[in-house]
This record gives sequence, structure tokens and C-alpha cells, in this order.
Amino acid sequence: MNIPAALTFAVVLVALLVTHNVADHWLQTHHQACTKGADGWVGRWACARHVGTYTAATAGMVAVLAALHLVDIAPLGFVLGQLVSAVTHYWADRRKPLLVLAVLVGKRDYYHFGAPRPGHDDNPGVGTGAYTLDQAWHWLWLLVAALLTALVGV
Repeated sequence: MNIPAALTFAVVLVALLVTHNVADHWLQTHHQACTKGADGWVGRWACARHVGTYTAATAGMVAVLAALHLVDIAPLGFVLGQLVSAVTHYWADRRKPLLVLAVLVGKRDYYHFGAPRPGHDDNPGVGTGAYTLDQAWHWLWLLVAALLTALVGV
């Protein structure tokens, strides 16, 4: 079946965004969430395990769409899309690189918005500037991943 690239892009993007939300919040373990930004191999390994599970979920969803003939993708587009998603996800989830980027583009104060203050019981939550910038970063790269998936090799 010859499905237009624009339709494949739209379907893959929606699938990636939904799967991203599930994988980032339901599949990620508490340990991974708390440790993935830590220095050294403990942090790197926690982040790698999270990104591995995350990528298995997104790759599985895109593979299901292809198996059901809902999208028309080439193997190279599939691999490149997943690779871009995984590498950029790992980069941001190590936390310090995203903070450096936020500082470079003038978003330092926003990055720290809503973060608990040292020495205070501020009841931390996910509604912080760091979390918002993290999710926006992921969504940007999921859009790129969907474009690669839909356009490369077809």
C-alpha cells in the first residue's frame, strides 16, 4: 500500500507523542527518574536503562503501525527516527546538558522555576521549569524522528 508521506508523518508523530508520555511517566522506574541525572556511571546507567525501555516502547509502537499497514516506512527511516529519539532523550535526561542549554539561551531562571528551595520542605512536584523544558525538548526531537521515519528511504 502506498500511503502518502504526510499521512505517515502525522500518524507516527501522534504515536510517538502518546508513547513518549506513557514511557516517560509510566514505564520509567522511580529509581531511574531519581538517578538518571547523577554523576558517574550510576547516573549514566540509570539513564541508559530508561532510554532503552523508552525506545523499546516507541519502536514497538511504530513497528505495530507498520505491521498493520497504517504507515509506510522504510527500515532506514525507522532506525534513524528511533536513533534520533533515543540519543536526544538520553542527552536531555542526563539533566546537566539541558541546564547548560537553558542557560545559554537565557532560560536559566525558567529552568529553576518551581524547584524546591534548599533547606525548605516545598513539596516538590513535576510542575517545574526544568520539567517543562525537558518535555518541550523531547517533543521537538519526536517531531524530527517522525519526519525521518516518514521520509527517509521511502
